[in-house]
Amino acid sequence: MLRRLVAGLAAIVLVAEAAVLVLVHLVLGRTTANQSMSIAGSDPDVMSKATYAMGAGMGAFLVLCAVLTAVAALGDRPPGRPARVLLVIAAVVHAVLGVVTVALVGWPAFAATMLILCLLVLTLTLYADGRAGRDGGGSGDAPQPPPPPHGGLKPTSP
Repeated sequence: MLRRLVAGLAAIVLVAEAAVLVLVHLVLGRTTANQSMSIAGSDPDVMSKATYAMGAGMGAFLVLCAVLTAVAALGDRPPGRPARVLLVIAAVVHAVLGVVTVALVGWPAFAATMLILCLLVLTLTLYADGRAGRDGGGSGDAPQPPPPPHGGLKPTSP
């Protein structure tokens, strides 16, 4: 139950973050195009189009991660290996962005980034054991006993 809730919440937050990042990149790209800004003689049109492309790429990546966590939540199944790789990449990116945001934007942005990082890491760790069950099984389940020696035959006593 907890892991489905966390994965679903992570999916919702990732979609919201994707929308915010796309909006920020649209504003930055439009500002760059309207002001004819350039850095070291770069073409302003190329810079604004690159900003739009970066916003679209980041938004698509975050929506993909949201879909992967939503599938895990709805099916109560751990994400596959490629999905795990993408979610780990997203978690690492959020860790690095947290450091950058605290320096450039401030503590509220850092707290939001760390919240998303925590949701991603918690989703990955709650589904880490690879078992899924309707009762939310996994880490709380009792370990399975090892198989009996010699094909299950009991030794005879003398």
